[in-house]
Amino acid sequence: MNTDEQHKRPMERDRSPHPVRGWGSRSRFVRPVAAVAVLLLLVHAFAAEPFRIPSGSMGNTLEAGDRVLANKLAYRFGNLPARGDVVVFDGTGSFDRGPSRGTDYVKRVVGVGGDRVRCCDERGRIEVNGEPVDEAYLHPGDRPSAVPFDIAVPEGRLWVMGDHRSRSSDSRDHLGSPGGGTVPVERVIGRADWIVWPASRWTSLRGRDG
Repeated sequence: MNTDEQHKRPMERDRSPHPVRGWGSRSRFVRPVAAVAVLLLLVHAFAAEPFRIPSGSMGNTLEAGDRVLANKLAYRFGNLPARGDVVVFDGTGSFDRGPSRGTDYVKRVVGVGGDRVRCCDERGRIEVNGEPVDEAYLHPGDRPSAVPFDIAVPEGRLWVMGDHRSRSSDSRDHLGSPGGGTVPVERVIGRADWIVWPASRWTSLRGRDG
Protein backbone atom coordinates (compact mmCIF):
# COMPACT_ATOMS: atom_id res chain seq x y z
CA MET A 1 0.00 0.00 0.00
CA ASN A 2 1.54 3.32 -1.01
CA THR A 3 1.65 6.46 1.04
CA ASP A 4 -1.19 8.14 -0.88
CA GLU A 5 -3.57 5.22 -0.15
CA GLN A 6 -2.74 5.38 3.56
CA HIS A 7 -3.68 9.05 3.69
CA LYS A 8 -7.01 8.36 1.92
CA ARG A 9 -8.20 5.74 4.47
CA PRO A 10 -10.16 7.11 7.45
CA MET A 11 -8.20 6.85 10.63
CA GLU A 12 -9.75 4.58 13.30
CA ARG A 13 -9.97 6.25 16.69
CA ASP A 14 -8.42 4.55 19.66
CA ARG A 15 -10.96 3.23 22.14
CA SER A 16 -10.72 4.80 25.56
CA PRO A 17 -9.38 2.46 28.27
CA HIS A 18 -11.82 4.04 30.75
CA PRO A 19 -15.58 3.28 30.96
CA VAL A 20 -17.90 5.88 29.53
CA ARG A 21 -19.46 7.99 32.23
CA GLY A 22 -23.24 8.36 32.26
CA TRP A 23 -26.01 5.75 32.23
CA GLY A 24 -23.61 2.94 31.56
CA SER A 25 -21.60 3.59 34.71
CA ARG A 26 -24.65 4.23 36.82
CA SER A 27 -26.30 1.01 35.73
CA ARG A 28 -23.92 -0.94 37.95
CA PHE A 29 -25.45 0.88 40.92
CA VAL A 30 -29.04 1.03 39.64
CA ARG A 31 -29.33 -2.70 38.99
CA PRO A 32 -28.73 -3.91 42.57
CA VAL A 33 -30.97 -1.15 43.94
CA ALA A 34 -33.73 -2.18 41.53
CA ALA A 35 -33.25 -5.82 42.49
CA VAL A 36 -33.60 -4.97 46.19
CA ALA A 37 -36.73 -2.91 45.47
CA VAL A 38 -38.29 -5.79 43.55
CA LEU A 39 -37.39 -8.21 46.35
CA LEU A 40 -38.99 -5.94 48.95
CA LEU A 41 -42.15 -5.65 46.84
CA LEU A 42 -42.34 -9.43 46.52
CA VAL A 43 -41.84 -9.89 50.27
CA HIS A 44 -44.52 -7.28 50.97
CA ALA A 45 -46.95 -8.88 48.53
CA PHE A 46 -46.45 -12.53 49.40
CA ALA A 47 -44.49 -13.07 52.62
CA ALA A 48 -44.80 -10.39 55.30
CA GLU A 49 -46.39 -7.00 55.83
CA PRO A 50 -46.07 -4.47 58.66
CA PHE A 51 -49.15 -3.04 60.37
CA ARG A 52 -49.53 -0.27 62.93
CA ILE A 53 -51.73 -0.94 65.97
CA PRO A 54 -54.12 2.03 66.21
CA SER A 55 -55.76 1.38 69.59
CA GLY A 56 -55.42 -0.40 72.91
CA SER A 57 -57.98 -3.12 72.13
CA MET A 58 -55.26 -5.80 72.19
CA GLY A 59 -53.47 -4.61 75.34
CA ASN A 60 -51.37 -5.68 77.06
CA THR A 61 -50.27 -7.98 74.25
CA LEU A 62 -50.18 -5.11 71.77
CA GLU A 63 -50.16 -1.41 72.59
CA ALA A 64 -51.30 1.53 70.48
CA GLY A 65 -48.41 2.55 68.22
CA ASP A 66 -46.82 -0.90 68.06
CA ARG A 67 -45.83 -2.15 64.62
CA VAL A 68 -46.43 -5.83 64.03
CA LEU A 69 -45.20 -7.99 61.19
CA ALA A 70 -47.94 -10.12 59.68
CA ASN A 71 -46.77 -13.46 58.31
CA LYS A 72 -48.69 -13.78 55.03
CA LEU A 73 -47.42 -17.31 54.42
CA ALA A 74 -48.79 -18.67 57.71
CA TYR A 75 -52.10 -19.73 56.18
CA ARG A 76 -50.94 -20.72 52.73
CA PHE A 77 -50.48 -24.29 51.56
CA GLY A 78 -53.57 -25.58 53.39
CA ASN A 79 -52.85 -24.16 56.85
CA LEU A 80 -55.74 -22.49 58.70
CA PRO A 81 -55.94 -20.04 61.60
CA ALA A 82 -55.96 -21.74 64.99
CA ARG A 83 -57.41 -20.76 68.35
CA GLY A 84 -55.05 -18.37 70.09
CA ASP A 85 -53.53 -16.92 66.90
CA VAL A 86 -53.35 -13.14 66.62
CA VAL A 87 -54.50 -12.32 63.10
CA VAL A 88 -54.69 -9.29 60.83
CA PHE A 89 -57.83 -9.28 58.69
CA ASP A 90 -59.91 -7.15 56.37
CA GLY A 91 -63.24 -6.42 58.01
CA THR A 92 -65.12 -5.78 54.77
CA GLY A 93 -68.50 -7.48 54.93
CA SER A 94 -68.19 -8.52 58.58
CA PHE A 95 -66.88 -5.70 60.79
CA ASP A 96 -67.31 -2.88 58.27
CA ARG A 97 -70.84 -2.13 57.11
CA GLY A 98 -69.71 -0.05 54.12
CA PRO A 99 -69.06 -2.40 51.17
CA SER A 100 -66.78 -0.02 49.30
CA ARG A 101 -64.05 0.47 51.89
CA GLY A 102 -62.35 -2.14 54.02
CA THR A 103 -60.44 -1.60 57.24
CA ASP A 104 -57.77 -3.86 58.68
CA TYR A 105 -58.15 -5.19 62.22
CA VAL A 106 -55.93 -7.13 64.62
CA LYS A 107 -57.69 -9.57 66.98
CA ARG A 108 -57.19 -12.95 68.59
CA VAL A 109 -58.90 -16.08 67.28
CA VAL A 110 -61.13 -17.56 69.99
CA GLY A 111 -63.23 -19.91 67.86
CA VAL A 112 -62.79 -21.54 64.45
CA GLY A 113 -65.28 -23.14 62.05
CA GLY A 114 -67.36 -25.81 63.77
CA ASP A 115 -66.75 -24.49 67.29
CA ARG A 116 -69.48 -23.47 69.70
CA VAL A 117 -68.33 -20.42 71.66
CA ARG A 118 -70.33 -19.12 74.60
CA CYS A 119 -70.06 -16.75 77.51
CA CYS A 120 -69.90 -17.59 80.17
CA ASP A 121 -69.68 -20.50 82.61
CA GLU A 122 -70.42 -20.20 86.33
CA ARG A 123 -66.89 -18.89 86.92
CA GLY A 124 -67.20 -16.24 84.21
CA ARG A 125 -64.97 -18.03 81.70
CA ILE A 126 -65.58 -18.33 77.98
CA GLU A 127 -66.29 -21.88 76.86
CA VAL A 128 -65.34 -23.44 73.53
CA ASN A 129 -67.12 -26.71 72.81
CA GLY A 130 -68.10 -26.95 76.48
CA GLU A 131 -64.54 -26.50 77.78
CA PRO A 132 -63.43 -23.36 79.65
CA VAL A 133 -60.64 -21.37 78.03
CA ASP A 134 -57.63 -20.29 80.09
CA GLU A 135 -57.06 -16.78 78.74
CA ALA A 136 -53.83 -15.74 80.42
CA TYR A 137 -53.36 -13.06 77.75
CA LEU A 138 -56.33 -10.98 78.98
CA HIS A 139 -55.62 -7.43 80.06
CA PRO A 140 -55.21 -7.35 83.87
CA GLY A 141 -58.53 -6.69 85.58
CA ASP A 142 -60.64 -7.53 82.51
CA ARG A 143 -63.44 -10.07 82.55
CA PRO A 144 -63.57 -12.50 79.61
CA SER A 145 -66.74 -10.73 78.52
CA ALA A 146 -69.44 -8.54 80.00
CA VAL A 147 -71.65 -9.44 77.04
CA PRO A 148 -73.29 -12.89 77.05
CA PHE A 149 -73.28 -14.79 73.76
CA ASP A 150 -73.67 -18.29 72.43
CA ILE A 151 -72.71 -18.90 68.82
CA ALA A 152 -71.90 -21.80 66.53
CA VAL A 153 -69.06 -20.63 64.29
CA PRO A 154 -69.80 -21.52 60.64
CA GLU A 155 -67.21 -23.46 58.68
CA GLY A 156 -64.69 -21.21 56.99
CA ARG A 157 -65.17 -18.41 59.54
CA LEU A 158 -63.59 -17.20 62.79
CA TRP A 159 -64.82 -15.76 66.08
CA VAL A 160 -62.29 -13.09 67.11
CA MET A 161 -61.87 -10.93 70.22
CA GLY A 162 -59.44 -8.35 71.54
CA ASP A 163 -57.30 -9.11 74.59
CA HIS A 164 -58.44 -5.88 76.29
CA ARG A 165 -62.06 -7.00 76.39
CA SER A 166 -63.45 -3.88 78.04
CA ARG A 167 -61.98 -1.72 75.25
CA SER A 168 -62.35 -4.00 72.25
CA SER A 169 -64.98 -3.79 69.53
CA ASP A 170 -64.89 -7.34 68.19
CA SER A 171 -67.13 -10.25 67.18
CA ARG A 172 -69.42 -9.55 70.15
CA ASP A 173 -70.30 -6.12 68.74
CA HIS A 174 -71.26 -7.51 65.34
CA LEU A 175 -73.66 -10.27 66.29
CA GLY A 176 -76.32 -8.57 64.16
CA SER A 177 -74.02 -8.13 61.16
CA PRO A 178 -73.72 -10.57 58.24
CA GLY A 179 -72.00 -13.70 59.52
CA GLY A 180 -73.13 -13.06 63.09
CA GLY A 181 -69.88 -11.35 64.04
CA THR A 182 -67.64 -14.00 62.50
CA VAL A 183 -64.89 -13.24 59.98
CA PRO A 184 -64.32 -15.20 56.75
CA VAL A 185 -61.00 -17.04 56.73
CA GLU A 186 -60.30 -15.71 53.23
CA ARG A 187 -60.29 -12.18 54.66
CA VAL A 188 -57.34 -12.97 56.92
CA ILE A 189 -54.24 -11.14 55.67
CA GLY A 190 -51.77 -12.90 57.92
CA ARG A 191 -50.76 -13.99 61.39
CA ALA A 192 -49.14 -11.32 63.58
CA ASP A 193 -45.92 -13.08 64.57
CA TRP A 194 -43.64 -10.26 65.74
CA ILE A 195 -43.70 -6.83 67.33
CA VAL A 196 -41.00 -5.04 65.32
CA TRP A 197 -41.35 -1.47 66.61
CA PRO A 198 -40.58 0.25 68.91
CA ALA A 199 -37.24 -1.46 69.44
CA SER A 200 -37.85 -1.74 73.19
CA ARG A 201 -40.83 -4.02 72.48
CA TRP A 202 -39.29 -6.36 69.92
CA THR A 203 -40.70 -9.78 70.70
CA SER A 204 -42.32 -12.84 69.17
CA LEU A 205 -46.06 -13.25 69.61
CA ARG A 206 -45.90 -16.98 68.97
CA GLY A 207 -46.56 -19.04 72.08
CA ARG A 208 -48.31 -16.17 73.84
CA ASP A 209 -51.74 -17.74 73.47
CA GLY A 210 -52.35 -18.36 77.11
